Amino acid sequence: MPLHRFPRALFPALLLALPVAGASPASDLFQSATQQVTREYYGWSTADLRALNEKYDALLRVRCSDQGEACSYDTGRDVLTDLFKEFGDAHTNVRDPEGAERLREVTQDLAVQRTGARLARAEGGLLVVSIIPGSPAEAEGLRVFDLVTTVNGEAAGKRGGENAPIGPNEFIRLERAAQPVRVTVRRPASSELTLSLSTQSLLARDVPTLAWTGVDGKVAVISYPSFLPSDASQLFLARLKEAQAAGARELIVDLRYNGGGSLTECVAAASVFAPVEYKSQTRYNGRLSTYSFTGVNGTRGNFLNMKTIPPGSAVWKGPVAVLVGPNTASCAEVFTYYAQRAGAIAVGEKTRGVGNSGVVFDPLPDGGVVSVTVLRAFNEKGEALPDTITPDVLAPGDIVALTEQGRDVTLEAALQALAAQAAR
Repeated sequence: MPLHRFPRALFPALLLALPVAGASPASDLFQSATQQVTREYYGWSTADLRALNEKYDALLRVRCSDQGEACSYDTGRDVLTDLFKEFGDAHTNVRDPEGAERLREVTQDLAVQRTGARLARAEGGLLVVSIIPGSPAEAEGLRVFDLVTTVNGEAAGKRGGENAPIGPNEFIRLERAAQPVRVTVRRPASSELTLSLSTQSLLARDVPTLAWTGVDGKVAVISYPSFLPSDASQLFLARLKEAQAAGARELIVDLRYNGGGSLTECVAAASVFAPVEYKSQTRYNGRLSTYSFTGVNGTRGNFLNMKTIPPGSAVWKGPVAVLVGPNTASCAEVFTYYAQRAGAIAVGEKTRGVGNSGVVFDPLPDGGVVSVTVLRAFNEKGEALPDTITPDVLAPGDIVALTEQGRDVTLEAALQALAAQAAR
């Protein structure tokens, strides 16, 4: 989710509460969210928002008819979720207080209790998509691409396409309790393992990591989990220069589990391949205005150096592939779009589809936030950015091959695509 700080800062507002008068907590929440979206929305949806507000207000009244003034925030949030789903802009949604707190922790670089593992829902369990070096999860034997099938005895991830009781958010909630988390794990060539993961105070954010692959071990793989931290582009640039110093021949950037973040950071990061100018259009106080985000050589640019940079400026000029999938969203889609324009090969599956807009977060009475699309995105020619990224090489992830055979078929396809490019 690209976040933008124009015309106002986003995250200090998360600490506030907006009291709204109403008949119940559910109606307070509903009124607050719908009023803010009606007032601020400037995205690509053409749905009649006012008509939807009236429709779902009536549905909320029915849902709350038996509870009256005791109708809960949870009920209001459920109805709002359905409303915004029908509205058809995935960037506009509501998050509960825990989601808002996690957003604040990551963006403000706070330390929290963590095992060090980052998990994503997959069929059959929770897939370990990254592990912080030196964390309890690493010390206690958890590995990237392990499949966590149960957590504290409860089923995790998905079962038959339906969400199991324990997902990534529930796992984070258990970590916050600062008690050992017992997990069962499936991995290739191994019987099911049981691990007890302790926690310690670690940064809430996840950072880019560097690994190596290829027949000669000279293909650098940078796993890039998020653009939320304020130094996300600097961290990526540091890993890239580390790879160059070690003699990287080719580069793969893994964005399969990157849900977005700050526009300034993803634009700056994408400019390692070529200068980037991202134009935004927004409406403020009833007037349309434009603003450009720029990046040069992996850092935030400005209008002056965009006009004076030498032709062909880039930090990385070698072959590059970007791994994408259904969990790649927003700013990660922006990064991929500009990388493709510079010659990168996108490999994987079609992305989530919110890459052509940006949001602000407004506080809600329950301590959560409403994410409101307020920005439309264009390239330097004024052409609208695509909402989704369609891979140049289609290579869907295969959870069975990954967790039972140890084969990352998407990564394999990227290596083959880079080899074919080199042969040409």
